[in-house]
Amino acid sequence: MVEPFDVDEVVQGALQRLTLLAEATTALSSTLDPYEALRRVCRILVPELADWCAVDLLEEGNRPHRVCVVHRDPSALNAGLTGLLPNVPEAPVGPLARVLNGAGPLLLNAAGIPSPEQAASPLQARQLELFHQLGADTAIVAPLRARRQVLGALTIARTTEHAALTSGDLALVEDLAHRIALAMDNARLHSEAQRIAERLQRSLLPRLPQVEHLQLGARYVPAATTAEVGGDWYDCFALPAEQTALIIGDVTGHDLRAAVTMSQLRNMLRGIACDRQEPPGHILRRLDLAVDILYPHTTATCIYALLERDDEGETTWTMKFSSAGHPPPLLITDQGDTRFLEDGHGPLLGVDPRHRRPYATEILPTRSIVLLYTDGLVERRGESLSTGLTRLRQHAAALSGEPLDTFCDELLAGLAPNHADDVALLAARLTAPPTRPSVPRRERRQ
Repeated sequence: MVEPFDVDEVVQGALQRLTLLAEATTALSSTLDPYEALRRVCRILVPELADWCAVDLLEEGNRPHRVCVVHRDPSALNAGLTGLLPNVPEAPVGPLARVLNGAGPLLLNAAGIPSPEQAASPLQARQLELFHQLGADTAIVAPLRARRQVLGALTIARTTEHAALTSGDLALVEDLAHRIALAMDNARLHSEAQRIAERLQRSLLPRLPQVEHLQLGARYVPAATTAEVGGDWYDCFALPAEQTALIIGDVTGHDLRAAVTMSQLRNMLRGIACDRQEPPGHILRRLDLAVDILYPHTTATCIYALLERDDEGETTWTMKFSSAGHPPPLLITDQGDTRFLEDGHGPLLGVDPRHRRPYATEILPTRSIVLLYTDGLVERRGESLSTGLTRLRQHAAALSGEPLDTFCDELLAGLAPNHADDVALLAARLTAPPTRPSVPRRERRQ
């Protein structure tokens, strides 16, 4: 005889399980930080499903790392619960070791949770210490498995104060563990792709030259919200006639094609600049003609500047420059005064190659800083560009007396902590030659 059951109770239980799965999925997808995602989903599982839960991930070398423990009563936790765990033994003993080797999910009751003194391995001892410290009448240990690989384990437990976990809960916990594993796997893939993209981008950027009486600093940081490479770039090299070329640019697009085009434009500009000792506007026009022939439908911004020092006088630095649709250079004096150099401005590369490009000449004071940057440093979604430029001037003025490396680092920290676009900057401090002590003329012998 089949016992009757309450349909409403069954439907209510199914809805609660679906709601729990939906909330966990939302928590896992709400951040790219894998550890924060785990903490969020554990705060959902406790107290809706368990009195406490823990997550162990396998790190490099296949060593487990307990990254998260959440309890219904936070005062029951102490600082020693998380951290690296002992290695998984070759012959898996205990539920955690078995799950990390591919078994599970496993349902445990009080009879299956011995005291830590009865542990057969250091890893089992740590797991049993957790059970006895936080209390566990029943528990489920489930593998975090994605793409046929075990990434870690999820442990949930209930104490005697609440209904025991049963075999009916295994499917739900297994589903939750699978969703957590997919999120962790995606986070690892994203992190690896971001590292590869950054290494590729940095490999395309040059080393700065050593130039007498000129301090140079450059930075490149990839977008914090994407794993793709971009078209931001800078360049600096010495030319004949004691000139130093300062270049910064940004190819439209944010993908591998933009990065490859950026590298090719940089190399073309280097060749043109070395072959043709011409004003910056003429150099950019030659580059524009090459872009129109070789890369039709491609646009880019760029600044090409030539720095030159005259040996006579105190304020003897001259900069000739031309801009192709790029944000203007910023001049910062050693007194903290700032000014954008807005002359010599023309359209983007790739718009009108027949356009005659202007260039400007500026006399720069010694000990000042010339800053070239890409738009990722100043642009913010939802605000005007003028607001970002004003913020740049304020930060640069406050850092004017700092060493150049500190100037660059603090500028990025203050203006681009969570930037949505790549950022490149190139800074040059115009130093004064050391003062030569005067030598008195020897008296003429009579």
